[in-house]
Amino acid sequence: MIDGLLEAAPLALLFSLPVAVVGGVVLLRIRRRSLTATMVALVLVPLAAALVGVLGVSGFMYTPQLADTVVVCLVVAAVTVPAGLLLGRRVAREAMWQREAAAAERRSEESRRRLVAGMSHDLRSPLAGISGMADALVDGVVREPAEVRDYLGRIRREATRMTAMVEDLFQLSRATSGTLQLTLEPLALAEVASDAVAAESHPDVAVTAAAPETWPTVLASDTDLTRVLRNVLANAVRHTPAGGTVRLSAGARGGEAWLHVDDGCGGVPEADLPFLFDVGYRGSGARTPSEHSGAGLGLSIAHGLMAAQGGGISLVNHGEGCRVEITLAVAAPVARVTT
Repeated sequence: MIDGLLEAAPLALLFSLPVAVVGGVVLLRIRRRSLTATMVALVLVPLAAALVGVLGVSGFMYTPQLADTVVVCLVVAAVTVPAGLLLGRRVAREAMWQREAAAAERRSEESRRRLVAGMSHDLRSPLAGISGMADALVDGVVREPAEVRDYLGRIRREATRMTAMVEDLFQLSRATSGTLQLTLEPLALAEVASDAVAAESHPDVAVTAAAPETWPTVLASDTDLTRVLRNVLANAVRHTPAGGTVRLSAGARGGEAWLHVDDGCGGVPEADLPFLFDVGYRGSGARTPSEHSGAGLGLSIAHGLMAAQGGGISLVNHGEGCRVEITLAVAAPVARVTT
């Protein structure tokens, strides 16, 4: 029996080794494409090598031992192949989740880095101004009443600017917490837009709107929707040249209301469009998505607040500028739809 095994072993190795080598090459080629296919191959390659080795030892002739071996291989394959498929799919899902989590963590870390760098830079300027003017007042360098009033006014403006930055940081933390729950109520979109326009009006840029009777009633949070519109309008007005126009229009499609804010900013570089709502992203072009906070927070805040209201916000190049589209659920039937 031992002599028979010694004779069969070289033949089995001779026939099974090429199958194992080919299987290894296949595994190397598919390992980065499909984990499921890789797991199945890991099951089938050893079985195929064993079966070919047995066939080689039998001289490729039918024998009872060969039939038994084939049956055993088929039974093993019937059990292990489905197991390999299930395991491969599970491993693939876990690997994909880990890659997505790692990518999200990298993006989050990059956003935090940009935010800290941007806020540090933008807070340093008003702080330096306040410190210098305060020193001038304390040291008596500035004595004339008119100059003193001027310095105090400038200190107040810089303090107001810093307060706005801190408020934006608070709103960003609130909007991106992931646990923000807002109380939604039916709101006349035209009235919310009118309040935002009044707050963000500008003497050099005209702000026009479609007929208010065509505007739908939406389900939203009054305070937070107003903040979103003010952020969007502030960006649009700021980046539209003097004499330009910012136009608002609204309507509904199906059960969804939309509001468009079209400006004359000249457009955003295509490479920047996917990142405009990232925290602290400033962009490579002349238009910075949200300069009023000093660190690109406006659109990030708007994105988080719209998500908390079950809506959406997007920005695309349109005509001679950009179009921001805000979407929300309709709270009441719309009499007429504009396009």
